[in-house]
Amino acid sequence: MLTTEQVQAILPHRYPFLMVDRILEIDAGKKAVGLKNVSANEEFFNGHFPGYPVMPGVLIVEALAQVGAAAVLQLEANKGRLAFFTGIDNCRFKRQVVPGDQLRLEVELTKLRGSMGKGHAIATVDGEIACECDILFALGPVAEKK
Repeated sequence: MLTTEQVQAILPHRYPFLMVDRILEIDAGKKAVGLKNVSANEEFFNGHFPGYPVMPGVLIVEALAQVGAAAVLQLEANKGRLAFFTGIDNCRFKRQVVPGDQLRLEVELTKLRGSMGKGHAIATVDGEIACECDILFALGPVAEKK
């Protein structure tokens, strides 16, 4: 299991855009399982939607991508690099995600060739699928620390 601090050592994302609270399981280059605790204090709930807070679907996909990136960036050859979206295929939202939910984020990498890859991703709440998609990514250069 990786704590928030350990996740931040792998991913360059920071508040308010770090969408992963913890990594429960990680198999470098193969798969990862993470958690996002959805708080009523999330900034995006201020406008999405007042009086009826729903986590934006694109942020669920971003959370999945961050978990997938953690699996890719754990490979020794990729440490310190950046992972960028190149596509999202077959994306379906099947359940709203609201304050108090805990998102379980599972990503299995299905293809990894050179600096390009693909993963199958599923986000669930209490065992119920909230989002399922295929995410495509490219690895960029090593991130410079500022």
